Amino acid sequence: MPVPPRTPLRLRPFRAVRYDADRVGDPSALLSPPYDDLGPAHARELRRLPHHIARLLHARDPQAATRELQRWVRRGVLRRDEQSALYLYQQQRGARILQRGLIGDLLLPQDSTEAAGRVMPHEDVSTAVIRQRAAHMAVTRAQLEPLLLAYRGTGSTAAQAMERISRRMPLLAARIGEITHTLWACDDEEDIALVTSGLSGGEALIADGHHRHAAFLHLRGEDEHPWGSCLALLVDSATHPLRLSAIHRVLPGLEPEKAAVAAAEVAHVQPLPSGLRPPEPGELILVGAGQAWTITDPDPRALGGALAGHPQEWAVLPAAVSDHLLIRLAWSVPDLPGAVRYVHDVGRAAEAVAAPGTGSALLLPAMSEDTVWELARDGVLLPRKSTSFGPKPVAGLALHVFGLS
Repeated sequence: MPVPPRTPLRLRPFRAVRYDADRVGDPSALLSPPYDDLGPAHARELRRLPHHIARLLHARDPQAATRELQRWVRRGVLRRDEQSALYLYQQQRGARILQRGLIGDLLLPQDSTEAAGRVMPHEDVSTAVIRQRAAHMAVTRAQLEPLLLAYRGTGSTAAQAMERISRRMPLLAARIGEITHTLWACDDEEDIALVTSGLSGGEALIADGHHRHAAFLHLRGEDEHPWGSCLALLVDSATHPLRLSAIHRVLPGLEPEKAAVAAAEVAHVQPLPSGLRPPEPGELILVGAGQAWTITDPDPRALGGALAGHPQEWAVLPAAVSDHLLIRLAWSVPDLPGAVRYVHDVGRAAEAVAAPGTGSALLLPAMSEDTVWELARDGVLLPRKSTSFGPKPVAGLALHVFGLS
């Protein structure tokens, strides 16, 4: 039987709700890192600022966030664009373009029969977090930040059209640290057809936003409108490759020398007299109190027991070995808040446990993007906190708010 052709991804124009620079001035100080990249203390600090997007994203009470969102719209702090558009979004440091992609309203397929392309998750999700995100969206009737999706474009036409649009006057240019974030509107039908031509490959990988994607599907099961689509940033990873890095584990209550001894019962452990270095493929590095060990070659029997009930592909995944073989089995770290912290930078993870008595850090190697794509296509979900794709979009550039006149 012939294989049916892939259905293109459907990214549709929408009328974004954006900060009105005439009302708030330069919006740079009102934008925010993505939800998951903003720690509780930093979120509390930003929520003290009037009109900061963190006041909506990190509101404890969705009803309060809804009231504040409606006030901002009434007072003109936020305004809805007059015309529907796709939005070309670019992150740039100096002369180097870090990322360029399209923000739009992406139709989500509920099953394989729907003509809406294929959106592939690659990490497991938490039911509790899904419910929390779904409740926030359902009450606010808004999508405050886009999913980050990677796709592999089918030609150069879309990239050429984006380059041409990027030479026009932008809607917005915001500077945050060393990064300039720029937004252009694409509202011409011919331009829209050109910039979306690369989506004909029909599949996209969720690089960031797994819980929000799952929340959309959860809400759609209850009430299809308006949750049959989602706000998304699609980046052609063939033209602008996303950075893929590991997420490291910091264990404040684990003494490093004892951790090394326990790890030696289930894997090969060797001290690193030369000190800290990034882990290579196939190894984990344990650090703490100025010491470091390399952990390789897990015992097959111990690993098989630790991963019982999980896909066999997990046996070679760094996060599976880290979380199931070492943290849960060898070290018996309880699954309690604060027992494990997740840090994206090797240096910060090591710095957090540099002093005696501050615990241990387990450093993971990065996976290849090809491996992530292959497993996602096969329906194999990675353990949570396995990968970190970037750069991620800032929150607050273009919101999708329902029910506005």
